[in-house]
Amino acid sequence: MSVRLGDVAPDFTAQTTQGEIKFHEWLGDSWGVLFSHPKDFTPVCTTELGYVAKIKPEFDKRNVKVIGLSVDSVESHEKWESDIGETQGTPVNFPMIGDPDRNVSNLYDMIHPNANDTLTVRSVFVIGPDKKVKLTITYPASTGRNFDEVLRVIDSLQLTAKFKVATPANWKDGSDVIIGAAVSDDEAKTLFPGGWKTVKPYLRVLPQPK
Repeated sequence: MSVRLGDVAPDFTAQTTQGEIKFHEWLGDSWGVLFSHPKDFTPVCTTELGYVAKIKPEFDKRNVKVIGLSVDSVESHEKWESDIGETQGTPVNFPMIGDPDRNVSNLYDMIHPNANDTLTVRSVFVIGPDKKVKLTITYPASTGRNFDEVLRVIDSLQLTAKFKVATPANWKDGSDVIIGAAVSDDEAKTLFPGGWKTVKPYLRVLPQPK
């Protein structure tokens, strides 16, 4: 069964490179990014995990915990981590779930049989502090992910959770935003006393709220 936006992220207990975790308890009041990679000791995955390790301070700044997964064992992950540190210049600084029995992979529908019936695809799940799924992205095994885009989406999710706004195409933190469609002009006057630019009645643009 697939995990959809707005669903409560399935809870689980699993062994990781940083010890056993109970997922919801581990998340606590933080946001979370759970991402799967097809297999240990593979080239694209090596670059991805190295890059996530490099930008982990950016996730920390946003109160986001990151955790990886593949169907390999924790022991395999631990051996692979030395290669990642050597080739990518940054030691792995977040936990990786060992999932040889595919319990977590199946909970999150990470194995797509028409792509590969044994390995996980490159899934990304962003989970809010309420434990609900806010974003899902699936990449094929051959394409490395853009984790800067994951950070950009988290910025948007955190902003729009706080204010009744939406973010336009290619938005980046600090850029103009759009008043949510469900917000009337009367309500908007209270919410955004500084005003906005009306491009069309349904397209109202204003500076990003602080």
